[in-house]
Amino acid sequence: MQIREVIERALTKALQGIGVAAETPVSLEYPGELAHGDYATGIALKYAKAAGKAPRDLAEEIVAMLGAIDGVAAIEIAGPGFINFTLAPSALADSIALAQKEDMWGSGTALAGQKVMVEYTDPNPFKEFHIGHLVPNGIGEAISRLMQFSGAEVKRANYQGDVGRHVARAIWGLIESGESASDVKALGRAYAAGATADSDHPAARAEITEINKKVYEKSDDKVNALYADGRKASLAQFEEIYQKLGTKFDYYFFESETGPIGKEVVLAHMADGVFEESDGATVYRGEKKNLHTRVFLNSGGLPTYEAKELGLSKLKHDKYPYDISVVVTGNEINEYFKVLLAAMGEVFPDLAAKTRHVSHGMMRLAEGKMSSRTGNVITGESLLADLAESAKARASESRAADHDELAQQIAVAAIKYQILKQASSKDIIFDRERALSLDGDSGPYLQYAYARTHAVLDKAKAEKVEAAVDANAEAIEVTRLLVRFPEVIAYTSRELEPHLLTNFLLDLASAFNSWYAQVHILDGTPEAPHKLAIVQAVNKTLKNGLWILGIPTPEKM
Repeated sequence: MQIREVIERALTKALQGIGVAAETPVSLEYPGELAHGDYATGIALKYAKAAGKAPRDLAEEIVAMLGAIDGVAAIEIAGPGFINFTLAPSALADSIALAQKEDMWGSGTALAGQKVMVEYTDPNPFKEFHIGHLVPNGIGEAISRLMQFSGAEVKRANYQGDVGRHVARAIWGLIESGESASDVKALGRAYAAGATADSDHPAARAEITEINKKVYEKSDDKVNALYADGRKASLAQFEEIYQKLGTKFDYYFFESETGPIGKEVVLAHMADGVFEESDGATVYRGEKKNLHTRVFLNSGGLPTYEAKELGLSKLKHDKYPYDISVVVTGNEINEYFKVLLAAMGEVFPDLAAKTRHVSHGMMRLAEGKMSSRTGNVITGESLLADLAESAKARASESRAADHDELAQQIAVAAIKYQILKQASSKDIIFDRERALSLDGDSGPYLQYAYARTHAVLDKAKAEKVEAAVDANAEAIEVTRLLVRFPEVIAYTSRELEPHLLTNFLLDLASAFNSWYAQVHILDGTPEAPHKLAIVQAVNKTLKNGLWILGIPTPEKM
């Protein structure tokens, strides 16, 4: 956008002779209301004191130096000294034309040539895939697609705990119940029983400790058989869920393979003081980095989650030499992850520098927090099925050819939108009724707006109306939002915050639906081709934006 460069030149001139250098790039933002223009900058307020002038006086001086800016119809000073810019119809027309013609409309090249690995979801075999796992899956998939859309080569990774005490608890529960390890529901019950026994009964705790050792050693045929069957059943069920959610992983990593690597790394850095022995365990003293101490090898010499994560970072890079590694986890391990990155910075400084941690809040229902330990779990699979069942009545009344498929698409949209409509770090209170609503602020609402554009395009095709952009057409809210799409994508990708895109798509869909209700698009007038071009542009923008969010785009609803 030329506006920023022109402002920077004018600001530099305005500050000449007073020994103040203008920072670049200058801040250029969207006004809170479109009535205030398409872009705004507060640079006059920022530099007024240094320039020894009132903000509004400096703003007037800057505006006088700007001159004409290609694509800008008006420049105004507002309030104490904000400078507002309103785009010309020709600039809006250019965006409409690009959106019509470019399949990858909105994409960028900021990450071109970069190799990125995004790790997310990370459910543990032998435990059920509960609704909490839907959160990192939704966020991680959206981040993966965002970075792809910004030019990166992206590989998706899934890291799963196929060894550890949770496995031993589940196997103990299976031995006690006699249920089949191939039944994923039985695995959930077995884990809950084992977790309770591990907490409440010393004898059971000792048995679980022994089973845990046997799993690592592979020294017991019965335990080995239960382990193999349970792991296979868990992973197969996870794949069914990923398929419904639209995720396909490139790499799967498991604690059983990262543990030995991590242990070797820790032991190799005992001599140089990165790790040290403490009460029989091996720890990292985080206090030297204003953090806290974490155990990396327990008193039995087994690697903890921390050591396994070190092994994971090495294994990831060995498999795919990434430039950026994004790790999506729950925010309850934020402090733990800081210690992990500190330790990684000492043993693998290059990998630590390439790692970006994205933490997310928890998904909760009205009943409160779930716990796989107590068996109080609502699975991701059951939530998808419940929402799809609720959507069937609406789907049966649609023009879609496959009502069951549409109901499933609505269910996915309902879940993903609820996850992605707010900053990743915030907790999510899942509201089923709100999630399925067509009245706005929901995934199905965005889907319906997209389907509505298709209905118009189908009608235009039947009536043989051709779209044509009018460079002099009056600016409307829809077209003024459309021009922002590439910048929204770029900003969302830099911040790794999918909710920024979600909010934009909601604004665009709302503006389109309002416009659609007020005008007759295919009315046979000379304006009809331009209005049809707007519909085409909205169609492409919603399609690309929803693809990034992982929300299906049914053409008929």
